[in-house]
Amino acid sequence: MGLFNRRRKLPAQCRPALAAHERVLAWARVGDGDDAATVATNLGLWLPGRAERLGWHDILKAVWSGRELTVTPADPVAERDGYLVVADAPTSTYLLLDPGELPHQVRARVTKSVAYTAHHPVPGGAGRVAARRVPGVDGLTWTVRYDPGTPADDPDVAAETDRLVAAARTATTPGSL
Repeated sequence: MGLFNRRRKLPAQCRPALAAHERVLAWARVGDGDDAATVATNLGLWLPGRAERLGWHDILKAVWSGRELTVTPADPVAERDGYLVVADAPTSTYLLLDPGELPHQVRARVTKSVAYTAHHPVPGGAGRVAARRVPGVDGLTWTVRYDPGTPADDPDVAAETDRLVAAARTATTPGSL
């Protein structure tokens, strides 16, 4: 690589505790500090103040403003037969003064993790059925995120959601494509 194509080296004080098969793809310092960084790896996103990596499949939304990266993780609220019901966890915003490739990697990895997504009406509201790819896991991981105000605990909503997830699973089975 030439002088101008060299990848920036992640400082040791910013390096998270990576898994054996995990590799850094991009990183950026947060704010103007020397010891806080956001680090994108092949398995997920390490954010300042979090002890664990946020898997790509666990990010509901990531928005890049040109200076700030805002991340909305999924918060599992219920486990149903074959899928999780998730809600928006609190968002976190990080000022990235020299973002490099980090915003691109976040967008590409979150997008790549989505195998299926569809928004459906359910009794009293609506919800998004999604299937995500999880590194190291065979098959797809299914989630449902209800729109605000949808009565998620209502038995009719749960029954319709079960039906929608089952139909989506059947539609995405390799034999049916």
